[in-house]
Amino acid sequence: MTETNRIEYKSKLTDNLEKEIVSFLNYEDGGIVYIGIDTTGKIISVENCDEVQLKIKDKIKHNIEPSCLGLFDVIVEEKESKKIIKIIVASGSENPYYIKKYGMSSKGCFIRLGSASEPMSTSMIETLFAKRTRNSLGKILSNRQDLTFEQLKIYYEAKGLQLN
Repeated sequence: MTETNRIEYKSKLTDNLEKEIVSFLNYEDGGIVYIGIDTTGKIISVENCDEVQLKIKDKIKHNIEPSCLGLFDVIVEEKESKKIIKIIVASGSENPYYIKKYGMSSKGCFIRLGSASEPMSTSMIETLFAKRTRNSLGKILSNRQDLTFEQLKIYYEAKGLQLN
């Protein structure tokens, strides 16, 4: 078993787990992170699975923005009589996702390229954010549906312009 564009192995829970999760959230197909398997695909096992599972959920829940609740699942599996943790990550719709402490920057936004998580360029971050904002603003309905353009008409007339 080797790492791919949709599979990442970690021998143990590390501080850069959020980077991998963010890269899969931003990747069109999502992905899976296995804890307890080294980079060569050798199964090592995870001790205190319940405790590690809770730590993983807390890291994802509190360190990634926008919220990705409902886009991941953390489960314990047994392979070769050893326990491992499988984190299934779906692709998110509120891209770009980022590590909260670094914000929406190249240090906080990642995408999956091949079997690696790479920092996003500033232009990629801006493009994804613009799409997200445009999509969400266009769906917001005004509480007042009785709007007119009277004020705009008065403004245009004062400037000597015509409103068609």
